[in-house]
Amino acid sequence: MQPGDTPPDSGSTTQGLSKPETYRSRAGGIATLVIVLIITLAVVGLLVAQLVGWVKVF
Repeated sequence: MQPGDTPPDSGSTTQGLSKPETYRSRAGGIATLVIVLIITLAVVGLLVAQLVGWVKVF
């Protein structure tokens, strides 16, 4: 056996690897972030409007 050869009893490091990972779509995370930001801005806007006196919520 020459230096650098793989011994017959050792396994290969490339056999048995799983299939390449697929990347998940980021659309769901972005949509959730946008919805949370819209709701947060709406709540903050209503609180500011109530403090200024434009809207009577409570």
